Amino acid sequence: MNSQNEMASHFDAGYEKLSTEQSFTTEDILWAVGIWSVILTLSPVIVFYMLMVA
Repeated sequence: MNSQNEMASHFDAGYEKLSTEQSFTTEDILWAVGIWSVILTLSPVIVFYMLMVA
């Protein structure tokens, strides 16, 4: 009986952690926006460089 209780507590803890990791935090969103802004800002520069070199 004790081992079943331990298994249940471990399962609940893992499930709780999994459900909290599903959502995006503000930090995640800001990081993604920052990365995309850098990519979109540099893409015309890279295209221009490729046209000049080719």
